[in-house]
Amino acid sequence: MVTIRDVAKAAGVSVATVSRVLNETGYVHEDTRNTVNEMIKQLNYSPNEVARSLYTKKSRLIGLLLPDITNPFFPLLARGVEDEMRLHDYRLIFGNTDEDAEKEQDYIQTFQQNNVIGLISMTNTLSKKVYQDLSIPVVFLDRTSSGYPSVFADGKEGGKLAAMEMVKRGSKRITLIKSPGHLQTAVDRFQGALEVLSTSDINFYVMSTTSFSFKDAETWAKDLFEKYPDTDGVIASNDIVATAVIHEALRIGKKIPDEIQVIGFDDVPHSSLLFPPLSTIRQPAYEMGKEAAQLLIKLMKNEKLQKKNIQLPVTFINRDTTRKVDEHV
Repeated sequence: MVTIRDVAKAAGVSVATVSRVLNETGYVHEDTRNTVNEMIKQLNYSPNEVARSLYTKKSRLIGLLLPDITNPFFPLLARGVEDEMRLHDYRLIFGNTDEDAEKEQDYIQTFQQNNVIGLISMTNTLSKKVYQDLSIPVVFLDRTSSGYPSVFADGKEGGKLAAMEMVKRGSKRITLIKSPGHLQTAVDRFQGALEVLSTSDINFYVMSTTSFSFKDAETWAKDLFEKYPDTDGVIASNDIVATAVIHEALRIGKKIPDEIQVIGFDDVPHSSLLFPPLSTIRQPAYEMGKEAAQLLIKLMKNEKLQKKNIQLPVTFINRDTTRKVDEHV
């Protein structure tokens, strides 16, 4: 690994001179500055961004908080953030909170100690106490907030789409799996589905859950078929829960989609690789991440925001866990 000492030796200057060039502090003759920059380029030297920020009290570092890195939806969001930030020469450091408020607070303190200049949060607490004293701009991603800029998908429309497609394809006893109630985006998708089902000529059940995690999904899928064995359609809270429902339905001998239809939410990469491939509501995760990054960059540059809250559209992705429409017209 190339060090600052290697650059100094190649340029024929002191380490302190290279440091002044990197940090843009103190006087350096223009010819010397050009020589140092040329050696940095030739040697492909990359300064330690954290150490540099501690010295200058400035950085190009952005904090990114995820609620559960094992959920493949959140890395999709993060990739959108990262790609957009790199276009503008920013770098990310991230924390995985596991939906734990104390862990979230610890990561925010760590970000502050490393002089991050902005924060994008996808966490589930949205506590004003956690964020109100921060001196850096904050953007919420896949979360809504009245006090901060945010980027999110149209969850209510997504819920409506899922319910309409399920009814249109012939299910008569639908189980609606309700997402955690402390997230407005989850409440929106539930309310959207509920509006459609409540005005349709079908029977439906509501099953409440407390998280989006892998570890609980299998249990909920088993509970679903024990409580509502006549279910012939499931609108899941996300693709992880939908995957568990598919596995359990096949385990107990139900035919998909002939006997039971399943619709997920998110369209994570593995959804198309399941057997059968999962029909789902697609959230444009990558695009959402890019939008959040663009919002934060504008805030960090003190630019005026034309829109403080950005809502992106969702779409129904028709695969093999739902029937063809013309079979039930």
